[in-house]
Amino acid sequence: MFNKFNKYIENEKLFNKNDKILLTVSGGIDSVVMLNLFIKSELSFGIAHCNFNLRSSESDLDEKLVKQLAKKNNVEIHTVSFKTEEYAKSNGISIEMAARDLRYEWFEKIRRNFGYSYIATAHHKNDVIETFILNISRGTGIKGLCSIQTKMNKIIRPLLFASRPDIDKYCIKNNLQYREDASNASLKYKRNIIRHKILPELKNLNPNINNTIIDDIAIFNDVEKIYRSSVEEKKLKVLSKEDEKILINIKKLKKLNPLKTYLFEFLKPYNFQSQNVADIIKSLDNISGKQFYSSSHYLIKDRDFLIISKIISNDDEKNFSLDKETTNIDLPIALKVEITDNEVNTDLSELKNEKFAFLDYDLLKFPLHIRKWVTGDYFYPIGMKKRKKLSDFFIDNKFSIIDKKNTWLLCSGKDIVWIIGKRIDNRFKMTNKTQKLFIIKVK
Repeated sequence: MFNKFNKYIENEKLFNKNDKILLTVSGGIDSVVMLNLFIKSELSFGIAHCNFNLRSSESDLDEKLVKQLAKKNNVEIHTVSFKTEEYAKSNGISIEMAARDLRYEWFEKIRRNFGYSYIATAHHKNDVIETFILNISRGTGIKGLCSIQTKMNKIIRPLLFASRPDIDKYCIKNNLQYREDASNASLKYKRNIIRHKILPELKNLNPNINNTIIDDIAIFNDVEKIYRSSVEEKKLKVLSKEDEKILINIKKLKKLNPLKTYLFEFLKPYNFQSQNVADIIKSLDNISGKQFYSSSHYLIKDRDFLIISKIISNDDEKNFSLDKETTNIDLPIALKVEITDNEVNTDLSELKNEKFAFLDYDLLKFPLHIRKWVTGDYFYPIGMKKRKKLSDFFIDNKFSIIDKKNTWLLCSGKDIVWIIGKRIDNRFKMTNKTQKLFIIKVK
């Protein structure tokens, strides 16, 4: 098994020999075997252990064993204690999901803070099979049929080549000490129902069911690559990016078949669910303005495009100030400020660039303020002596609903000085009489 372990790492290109790996060690047989293989292979690694406090003193004994193994082998160890049941209850999720969320968030935090290249979990072949069946029972797309991946982002699974019997034999042969989790026998958990009830029944139908499922998963992985390639090809034709917005061309989108599947894949990175997709498709032939929300983004059905933007937090809706000493501001929009005498030879192309505002410093009242627009706002567009409502300016310049939402204003007192990145106010522009320039630009 030792040789298979190292060959698997090499063949799958899991990591380089000089990478430092964070091993997730629970104290159970799988993670203890993984730890031993890393030790024997003389690889660089540290240990992470989570105490979920779900089994009273048993959880503490698990932690004690892992600490002993770390001390015995002179390995860096990181531990954490979670109130898992409280977290599950407050978030309305299962204990299993709560434990998963808590541990992976913490693992990533440790990885970044202590310079580990990857996080290694001790999943093996039997876990792959159980996850495959679990995904089917919940309802899944082709990605779920691929089950557990050998490598995903910063997570690696160096034991996926091994089966449950392989791990048991290695543990006995090397006389390894580990902790048996009594909850592994409990039918309270879905995975255990699959392990102790469903798989034995499937073996009655097909004694070789484990290998059959593993072979099927390999096929699904190949199919998924072909599927993903097609989705990415269509995405390049249908999606575009404008500043921080994602635009989906409705006319091109409607030509895709199957429409729902393609749109689901396009929207999945922005956390939209299947039901969102069905409702969005129904809106394609309706008037503009319909809005849809995911946990992180919102989508607006405009005339020719579906427009996706990130949801702005309450903090981003606050007003921001610029005093006379401010030279840079990063929130809510990245700006750079320069104050200078009006004696420089200004680049004419910059004067025409909407990302720049050349203002008369002496006409400004400090501190200046940056805020969102509100109904009733007006300004005097450069070159005009009459005021214009912002709502009319938006219509004339064909602002989408999201463009309006993402518009910020630079204000002097109650007066709008600059529709940032779009148009300055005629009252504050640089003239021949300007002695001191206030130059501000979008970075």
